[in-house]
Amino acid sequence: MYDVAKIRADFPILNRHVNGRPLVYLDNGASAQKPEAVIEAMNRVYREEYANVHRGLHTLSTLATEAYESVRAKLARFLGASEEEIVFTTGSTEGINLVSYAWAAPRLQAGDEIVLSVLEHHANIVPWHFLRERQGVVLKWVECDANGDLDPQAVLAAIGPRTKLVAVTHMSNVTGTVVDVATICKGAREKGVAVLVDGSQAAVHMPVNMAEIGADFYAVTGHKLYGPSGSGAIFIRRERMEQMRPFLGGGDMIREVTRDAITWNDPPMKFEAGTPGIVQQIGLGVALDYLQSLGMENVAAHERSLRDYARARLGGLNWLNVQGNSAGKGAIFSFTMQGAAHAHDISTILDKRGIAVRAGTHCAMPLLQHFGVGATCRASFGLYNTKDEVDALVSALEFARELFG
Repeated sequence: MYDVAKIRADFPILNRHVNGRPLVYLDNGASAQKPEAVIEAMNRVYREEYANVHRGLHTLSTLATEAYESVRAKLARFLGASEEEIVFTTGSTEGINLVSYAWAAPRLQAGDEIVLSVLEHHANIVPWHFLRERQGVVLKWVECDANGDLDPQAVLAAIGPRTKLVAVTHMSNVTGTVVDVATICKGAREKGVAVLVDGSQAAVHMPVNMAEIGADFYAVTGHKLYGPSGSGAIFIRRERMEQMRPFLGGGDMIREVTRDAITWNDPPMKFEAGTPGIVQQIGLGVALDYLQSLGMENVAAHERSLRDYARARLGGLNWLNVQGNSAGKGAIFSFTMQGAAHAHDISTILDKRGIAVRAGTHCAMPLLQHFGVGATCRASFGLYNTKDEVDALVSALEFARELFG
């Protein structure tokens, strides 16, 4: 059984009070809290086993290398991929930039196209703007509907003879919309077009499998997977790896260096230069162990229950405007309040009652422009949240409504 009370006990920070109230942490879409197992594992490495990886034959280096490389295998199992297709990164942003610099930049010319959806996080927009500015690449945008849903056929219809890449999120960090990326990947592959999927949100909330999705690139970030910041990975299909040049130069990504030449290491090491985030990635591995001990299907079911309950409770507030309300969305709700209350003011009032939500544009300005709003509050739920916390959110919103009149 999914025992949320027992799970909450695994997260030390959930015991604290904020402004005299029990913490209600609803900012998981920005970053999730860490279980004790992750915190203790990272402390243990620093205290007892820390050394650089891949470069030493002494005991500590061997222990650190084994622990570090074991995470690649864990990520491969978590994503339904092979170890050779997993490149360690500091998070999704670095992973997407890796693809932009190492795969797209050498291959795309002025007039070539990248298809994007309006749902994208800035991390899956800005690297492509770099190519637009520097190489004359054309960005083609696909809109979502009023509910925040993205029609995969509209994405495929946007592919033209000069389209080289489709870059699309698996789950919106603003609306929780789940995109049918498998259909997009299948259709794009039939047209000879590569697909990059931003899995930063989706991989946290549901099982994902690269064989079923069919993406060429799939980015995940550790700090949303209940692991530490500065950790993450990107899945890169083998055939795409063969087309890529190195992104950063330095140790580990080379096989041999002479005065006149260099030879690259084999992938994935070819794309991992310098001393990595050793302890961060080990922490991510423990977080993956924790998630899989719960079962991603169980996590998804718990969050669906929270989503349905929150949708009903928030839907009963006729002065609250929820942006995007897709039927199959994740447990993420972005909203504004009728009247003059700004999202920042609402967030401040909620914080005074111990409730942490996000306020602003959520690194998704094109989507907010699409909805015609300047900023929203966002409540994003995770595996440790409860229906009582939904009730606390609703009560605090009602208080804010009364305060702002």
